[in-house]
Amino acid sequence: MPFRLKLLPATLLLAVSTAFAAHADEIKVQHTKGEVSLEKTPSRIVAFDLASLDTLSALGVDVAGVPAGNKPDYLSKYESADVAKVGSLFEPDYEAVAELKPDLIIVAGRSSAKFADLQKIAPTIDLTTRADNFLADAQNNVRTLGKIFGKQTEADALLSKLAASTSDLKARAGDKGKALLVLTTGGKMSSFGPGSRFGMLFSDYGFTAAEAEGTKGTHGRPASFEYISETNPEWLFIIDRDAAIGREGAAKKMLDNELVNQTKAAKDGHVVYLNSVSWYLIGGGITAMQATVDQLLQSVGTI
Repeated sequence: MPFRLKLLPATLLLAVSTAFAAHADEIKVQHTKGEVSLEKTPSRIVAFDLASLDTLSALGVDVAGVPAGNKPDYLSKYESADVAKVGSLFEPDYEAVAELKPDLIIVAGRSSAKFADLQKIAPTIDLTTRADNFLADAQNNVRTLGKIFGKQTEADALLSKLAASTSDLKARAGDKGKALLVLTTGGKMSSFGPGSRFGMLFSDYGFTAAEAEGTKGTHGRPASFEYISETNPEWLFIIDRDAAIGREGAAKKMLDNELVNQTKAAKDGHVVYLNSVSWYLIGGGITAMQATVDQLLQSVGTI
């Protein structure tokens, strides 16, 4: 009996220690739709969000399943047949996702509506960014992914570089004159001003808008060559949606006309064709954001 009494406290101590260790490994993640607890660092990830795929690639984290569709060259390894395709950005292939037995699924933006269905398969987080808080949300997502995968040091280094160059851009862009941002697709155009889907050009990157306010939502304000001419911006930024989604881009040919060529932007060589994949598809990925800021800095003559 004395011998058994001596063993009991040690047994209890072992059980408590084991439970504590398991709890210590737990990762609590705040995201757009709430909080999720992960028992350990995920090893099999499905990413329906290309911004997250971008950031995970920069952090050196491999992803097991991705949506089919156009991706930038630096994510070309995810075009390989060796990487499982799990549907599209809008429509998951739930069977393909389940077969991978993921321990984390990431959605955002286009795939956010499928959050409830996907979380029935595995722990799911939503890293959607808000148009009116884009840069802060995107930076927070990078920190979140760094925390989940034990890559905080790497994430902080990338964010520090981005913050420095973004601050430089914002300080320089404000006195460069008024800017107009136009998206082209299928022979049509829309403009996006402050508060719109691409309003970060003004709120986060510091350019002065040629439009008083942007159209809320994702489709912008219908625009025309006449509208560009009447607005007469000092800077004209263009996103070619067709090029972003893998079609033949036609924006340059479309905008090479007398009305556009007579604007201050065209005369001064300030017509800038933005990286359409970064702007339209990737958005808040750390690599895409750094490339965007670098391109804008180069455009205003600081790189």
